[in-house]
Amino acid sequence: MPRICRLAAFIVPLALVPAGAAAQGERDDFHHLGQINKASIVMLTEVGLVPEPLGAAIAAGIAQVVAEQDAPGSRRSSDYLVFEERLVEAAGRGASRLHTGRSRQDIGSTFRRLSLREALLATYEALLAPREALLALADEHTGTIIPGYTHGVQAQPTSLAHYLLAFAAALERDASRLEEAYARLNRSPLGAAALGTSGFPIDRNRLAELLGFDGVLENSYDANHISSVDSKTELASSLAISAIAVGQFSEDVQVQYHDPAPWLLLDRSLTGISSIMPQKRNPIALERLRQVASTVLGDAQTVFLTAHNTSTGMIDYRGADQILETAEKAREMYRLYAAVVGGLEVDPARSLAEVDADYATMTEVADTLLRHADIPFREGHHYASELTEYGRAHGKRPKELSAEELLHVYEETYGEPLPVGVDRIREALDPEQMVAGRRGLGGPQPAETRRMLREGRGRLDASRGWLEATRGALLEAESALEGSFTALAAAK
Repeated sequence: MPRICRLAAFIVPLALVPAGAAAQGERDDFHHLGQINKASIVMLTEVGLVPEPLGAAIAAGIAQVVAEQDAPGSRRSSDYLVFEERLVEAAGRGASRLHTGRSRQDIGSTFRRLSLREALLATYEALLAPREALLALADEHTGTIIPGYTHGVQAQPTSLAHYLLAFAAALERDASRLEEAYARLNRSPLGAAALGTSGFPIDRNRLAELLGFDGVLENSYDANHISSVDSKTELASSLAISAIAVGQFSEDVQVQYHDPAPWLLLDRSLTGISSIMPQKRNPIALERLRQVASTVLGDAQTVFLTAHNTSTGMIDYRGADQILETAEKAREMYRLYAAVVGGLEVDPARSLAEVDADYATMTEVADTLLRHADIPFREGHHYASELTEYGRAHGKRPKELSAEELLHVYEETYGEPLPVGVDRIREALDPEQMVAGRRGLGGPQPAETRRMLREGRGRLDASRGWLEATRGALLEAESALEGSFTALAAAK
């Protein structure tokens, strides 16, 4: 397949899938309404609010309506009254007792939470791919020296592994935020009714258990009218925070394309050729990543704005469509992020040459004077600054400065001989030596980056374990619900 076709095959599907567009199927709102109805009739029968024979008939009716709506082209409405109308036709007028102690308010709040927790877990899973890609690339480049920048100006050398691990750490925090958001999201509002519960002893804890929730949203007013906002804005906030770091990474790589001889490029399969300028290789995947990250950030703000300045009890601030679209777009962002990281091509010799071309090791010169001659750092800083000015004025790179020049600049600055050997200064000017000589926790020295890599992999494994355990608990709850519901329906 031609390269441009491979690129299109990668980018176009991601670009054309509507955000939040879920196929009509088993995990849509109708499915969630069906699960809510199953849990409700099981609980109502267990606590005696519905006699067992009627409960069995209602359960059989629910199963019939669900099966009918599984047919292709069916309506699959998430409106309980539509469901109830067909349920009464199938199971008789007593079937309306399914709605005992409930309202469309708590039903809607519940199926929105069911949708949101699925979206959160799917997004969490997508986030693991770029974490893995960053760790894998970092593992290959613990000794690759690159320029680090502050204020957009080359500042100090570091290693590529050190740089990549910083972005892996950001994704770890994103994962932690999603775990914490899940803990607050996975609470059941069902049984709160409209806002003040009901006159029936509804077992809200049993409903929560049957639907895989970890507990209930205790205050019934909060359950429908307050928490419905902060749960989705918390998720939106987590995704927006994540998108900012993704955008930073994409822009860092994009800047490399300004250089005629960059040390970091995308694999050609992720670029596209200009239609008029044959020499150009446009980083299409990278541009798409930045665009999608910006869209996630913008969509997240929309979630906040639609909830802003609304009275409790209004319906407009409680919808989940916008946050579900934001989560879908975040999943696209993470897929692209992983592809871009996996498609990076690194030229270690070129990155080292870029560091050598400027005076990024001058901090180490000042540190060397402090470490070996007890020269106060500010005085060493001044010598290193004067050395930089001298070298640039004479068109010389740091390693091109002669021993005489290194001695001369110090004597001109302080009127006394350089207090350390020239070899010490030359060693300080070497970016590889400077990086290897770091001693601080979390620094770029190879031993420290390898430690961070090991621990990062361990935390990635822990994240996978959390996802597996969380989904396992939901599957277990779903299986238990299906077992109780099926047994009840069979008792008809």
